[in-house]
Amino acid sequence: MTATAPPAGTGRPAPPDERLLRTSPLRRLLGRPELGSVVGALAVFIFFAVVADSFLRAASFSTVMYAASTIGIMAVPVALLMIGGEFDLSAGVLVTSSALISSMFSYQMTANVWVGVLVSLLVTLAVGVFNGVLLTRTNLPSFIITLGTFLMLTGLNLGFTKLISGTVSTKSIADMEGFDSAKAVFASEFTLGEVTVKVTVLWWIALVAVATWILLRTRFGNWIFAVGGGPHAARAVGVPVTRTRIGLYMGVAFAAWISGQHLLFSFDVVQSGEGVGNELIYIIAAVIGGCLITGGYGSAIGSAVGAFIFGMTSKGIVYAEWNPDWFKFFLGAMLLLATLLNAWVRKRAEATR
Repeated sequence: MTATAPPAGTGRPAPPDERLLRTSPLRRLLGRPELGSVVGALAVFIFFAVVADSFLRAASFSTVMYAASTIGIMAVPVALLMIGGEFDLSAGVLVTSSALISSMFSYQMTANVWVGVLVSLLVTLAVGVFNGVLLTRTNLPSFIITLGTFLMLTGLNLGFTKLISGTVSTKSIADMEGFDSAKAVFASEFTLGEVTVKVTVLWWIALVAVATWILLRTRFGNWIFAVGGGPHAARAVGVPVTRTRIGLYMGVAFAAWISGQHLLFSFDVVQSGEGVGNELIYIIAAVIGGCLITGGYGSAIGSAVGAFIFGMTSKGIVYAEWNPDWFKFFLGAMLLLATLLNAWVRKRAEATR
């Protein structure tokens, strides 16, 4: 192995490659996108543990985890999409669309419930492909494209439900073949000690694990960061920008399908107007978890922490016996504080390099 020659005329050795330098554990910790959200989660946990006596009970923890999981399932792919530099404002109503398709197809065709579930999966993924293809073909901002999809799905949800069912909600499918087995997959629960765990928590943990593996251990994860950092530069070095974006939107659609099936099999009927506004909560959870609005930075674990903060706040206010009308105020305050804390942590991380 030959030594690197010093630059001509300087007489000094060249500085070592920064990629070969050892990084201290503190620097690595400061460089983690989810650090700010973890600090915020600890602060929220301690706060409600002090002001709400029932917050630390096992039953309360079960409720908090369930509330967090219903947001966290969607926050994970939304975080990946934001790391890739894009948004999806149709994610909230797509959850409802997924549930409506499963319910109405099964009921109208008198088919096994699982047939409706699979049809819903195909249609929901098609919506994700539609968003991704339209984005890459038109070069319009994802905000505009998915806002249009949001409005179309909102109208379709209401229009088709009233056309088929005659009301704004679907008919009950609780007595149809396959309902019990589908409920076991999407809406069951089990007891772990004194804690009742909803199956959505398992779905949530699985999605976080898979998404983290994709981001940190696969080529597709590198593509996501590259596209979010700069699509033109990524394309110049051979990154398939189009496929990456479409894949990210399909990931959001897949999570919407899971959430939609949980919604359906938890209550066996679906209101067509549900889901409006939830897309902002998914984005908030991802931002609180360390994702940058500009893309190229963030983590799936951070989105999980952001969703956990949401669950603690939404239920902590109830346990503290406060007026729930203040929830949106606290959510907005947390968003601002988390964004400022994440920005400070990122500056500190860059300063220590």
